[in-house]
Amino acid sequence: MQRPQKLMQAQGQAPRASNQHVVPATDDEIREKYLERAIRELNSVARDLQSCERCPRGQLLPVLGSGHPQADIFMVKYAARPSEIEEGVAFYGRAGTALMKSLRRLDIDPLAVYGTLCVKCPVLDPVMADPECIHRVAEELAIVSPKIVVVMGSDALAVINDLDLPVRQELAAQPGKLQRFTPSCEALYVPNIDDSLDEESAKRAFWQAFRVLGQWWADLPPY
Repeated sequence: MQRPQKLMQAQGQAPRASNQHVVPATDDEIREKYLERAIRELNSVARDLQSCERCPRGQLLPVLGSGHPQADIFMVKYAARPSEIEEGVAFYGRAGTALMKSLRRLDIDPLAVYGTLCVKCPVLDPVMADPECIHRVAEELAIVSPKIVVVMGSDALAVINDLDLPVRQELAAQPGKLQRFTPSCEALYVPNIDDSLDEESAKRAFWQAFRVLGQWWADLPPY
């Protein structure tokens, strides 16, 4: 980023001496600052969700996203399963275990992944969730700023395609095909992993689509 030649001086502040040197921030320090900001912003989203009263969830807490705040890979599915509701964490339980095994098979670093839900409130029926709350996944996308979004299932795809994001392109329900989502982010549509845990043909369909992520990861340029 190019620095401005002059910085606006605070009113009444004496100018710095011309021989005073400022030590530039290192790349590591800059990355650390961005990470700290992402953590603060995700924590703010979590607090807002926990205090929100738009959805009829009773005394249950929302199920929050988990993973690296600046992940390259952003995984999103539609709604929570009982194990996720119990722990309050997205992709907890069988789905999370299956994903970890899949990531290991593809040699993808789990620390490069962030996972979340469209419907974060544990309501009796996902259709009871407030649309404004569902669309808050856009805030998570903006904060994490991933390189790829893995959309799991048709319900999650409908939400992602309805988000108000700048220069967003419509995604198609084409399993295993890399698509352009925004100028800086790709997308991969796969079947809903929750529907792929028991039936053998469903497992194969999920894996066939999901393994494309492994090639995408292998082709990712090094930092």
